Amino acid sequence: MAYWVKILYERNEYVVNFDCVNAFCYEQNGRVTFWLPDCAIPVVINPHSNKEDYQKILEYIAQATSNDQNSHYWVKIFYERNEYVINLNCISSFCSEPNGRITFWLPDGIIPIIIHPVANPESYEKVLNYINKTTGYSFS
Repeated sequence: MAYWVKILYERNEYVVNFDCVNAFCYEQNGRVTFWLPDCAIPVVINPHSNKEDYQKILEYIAQATSNDQNSHYWVKIFYERNEYVINLNCISSFCSEPNGRITFWLPDGIIPIIIHPVANPESYEKVLNYINKTTGYSFS
């Protein structure tokens, strides 16, 4: 079932199906960014200037990450001082480097996420488990 939300951003109104949004980013200053599906346009919501829409996003993320939905595999990853909440089912490739890092790119975007096993062990294990469970492959 779709989760439609009306968002006001830069004087435009958007009606967005959050079930098609594949990643959210919490920044240290409190802003939340997500990328519009199928076009990679970032939408940045500031809690101070757009409290209502900010709350809608937080509610959706809480719901999405607490449900064990078959079509979604949400993980929280800390990367470059931001917290990303990403649906791994929407990631189409993963790269393992000789130093153990795993890299993947956010859907519809150009942002690489690089996870190191020492700096981010919990997220690293979640991604490895997802890759193995979903693809049957594992990285050495």
